[in-house]
Amino acid sequence: MSIIRKNIEQLGLPAGPYTHAVIHSQTLYTSGFTAFGTPAQTGSAHAQTRAVLNQLETLALEFGRSLEDLIKVTVFVTDPTDIPQIRDALSQAYGDAVPASSLLLISALFAPGLKIEIEAIFAV
Repeated sequence: MSIIRKNIEQLGLPAGPYTHAVIHSQTLYTSGFTAFGTPAQTGSAHAQTRAVLNQLETLALEFGRSLEDLIKVTVFVTDPTDIPQIRDALSQAYGDAVPASSLLLISALFAPGLKIEIEAIFAV
């Protein structure tokens, strides 16, 4: 089976040794996305979550998919008091198409002010 690796120009080219998306078989795996470089970078956890979801939606559309095709997300959060805001933004975006999910509390992300990172797996 072939593996397809693809960066999405609208999301900005990766600064490190990673790819935005990798497709293997009928599954699309994403790298982790944050609000870094977006207007929401220093905003609330809700705003940052929306910015990440917008990036994931852009990526999904590149492959003819949407957030309804999410199978699994892993959510990394730096402050437990932000979890209600994050859950609210996720619930609004998912509607009835709720994916499997893991939530991890971490001490920090790679840039100051970032509150959330999400990696995702989509069905293709």
